[in-house]
Amino acid sequence: MAPAPPDQPPLPSPRQTLSYLRGLFDAHGLQAKSKLGQNFLIDLNLLELIVRTGDLGQEDAVLEVGTGTGSLTAQLATWAGAVCTVEIDSTLAPVAREVVGERHNVRFVFGDCLESKNALNPEMLTAWDEIAAARHCTRRKLVANLPYSIATPLVSNLLIARDDIERMVIMVQWEIAERMRAAPGTKDYNALSVLVQAVADVEVVRKVLPANFHPRPKVDSAVVLIRPNAEKRGRVGDVQKFRTFLRDLYVHRRKNLRAALAGWPQGRRDKAEVDAKLAELGIDATVRSESLDVEQHLRLCSAFG
Repeated sequence: MAPAPPDQPPLPSPRQTLSYLRGLFDAHGLQAKSKLGQNFLIDLNLLELIVRTGDLGQEDAVLEVGTGTGSLTAQLATWAGAVCTVEIDSTLAPVAREVVGERHNVRFVFGDCLESKNALNPEMLTAWDEIAAARHCTRRKLVANLPYSIATPLVSNLLIARDDIERMVIMVQWEIAERMRAAPGTKDYNALSVLVQAVADVEVVRKVLPANFHPRPKVDSAVVLIRPNAEKRGRVGDVQKFRTFLRDLYVHRRKNLRAALAGWPQGRRDKAEVDAKLAELGIDATVRSESLDVEQHLRLCSAFG
């Protein structure tokens, strides 16, 4: 990893243990909010794994969603050129600022990372762009311990909206990790699997047990590495169009292709015409969408999208 910039020597980062976290919350009169999916990582080795997997250098402008207490933020700021960190819970602002300290390469944004389910918060993107420019960063990365509820829309929207992200290193619910890397024909394979694999390479770095968080979540988690792939993205073409097509295709995932395509949410199609097009594509009309690989989905989108 590259050393910290000369004008900003590394600051000591606290070891976010369970006792430290409890003391910090008690001092500020706070407690974790389950409705916001707040589960704070208390394993220093996992924090270091996340940072190490980010492969950070001074050319990197990192987006972190879920600042929390600022424990990961401080680590990111030591190694990256710039960090834009986003937190929806404004009551954590004094805690995060205390933990992160005075670092010129960190920009805090307190608000939702999403404007809507299908759109990113423009204030977040502007802040990320501004600090990247100010710190002369040439690469973009997402490195975050994500709240479970926003993992899918955030990753999906970033993959659609930005073609300049070099990698994403994210902590997500194990179920989401399984979906992102699932193979055709398996129970976890769905529209998210197809979208992510169509534009990126996916790797599960490590499974993470509930005991590594406070409060403990009820499910396992995983550190996932996503590397956007320009060649794959070029084959997809209009990524937003492909995402919309997948959403409509998987509205009724238990239907076979003939039924799904004929009963299209945006307007019904003649079944005979659907069968004819599928025959031209060499795809069996009686199979379900989840049995098709990424390339077959792309061909379907080209023919029916």
